[in-house]
Amino acid sequence: MAVTLDSAAAQWQVDTLYREHHAWIKSWLRKRIGNSSDAADLAQDVFMRVLLRQGSLTQTTLREPKNFLVTVAKGLVVDQYRRRAIEEAYLAELAVQPEAFAPSPEHRLAIIQTLCELDAMLDQLSAKAKTAFLLAQVDGLTGLEIAARLGVSDRMVRKYLTQAMYQCLQFELRQQALDARA
Repeated sequence: MAVTLDSAAAQWQVDTLYREHHAWIKSWLRKRIGNSSDAADLAQDVFMRVLLRQGSLTQTTLREPKNFLVTVAKGLVVDQYRRRAIEEAYLAELAVQPEAFAPSPEHRLAIIQTLCELDAMLDQLSAKAKTAFLLAQVDGLTGLEIAARLGVSDRMVRKYLTQAMYQCLQFELRQQALDARA
């Protein structure tokens, strides 16, 4: 069982991690994504994540600091690619809409952030549950049509859709809690 560090020790460890490994993780990221500016931003995000999780840092985690930082960085790189893919798909869809219906830049950013959050939320589902939900909500297919497409029973489709709706409810409750704090 991993023993977590007390807050003073964790803060000292994060400071040490930053001083000793920031340049290294930034270089590692630049080699992976090929862009110094994005690498610098992601390197900062790595340490922001570490700061947010400093209460769960353990001696075991910190024995291999580069492995730990690479694990955090890889997650951020994946998140960045997913966000860009979502943003590009949304902007491509916007481009075919009449300009009169174009949202303001602020609204556009809020929509992209919400789409990214929804994507992350749906990724917590199994692949078939996510597909069933998207087929129902985006393509408007019936339960029987989805069942035929996925090669499962109509009952299983209902189970998938229930799981997805539960995820949506949890998402909505988290959003309401965040809004209440603001």
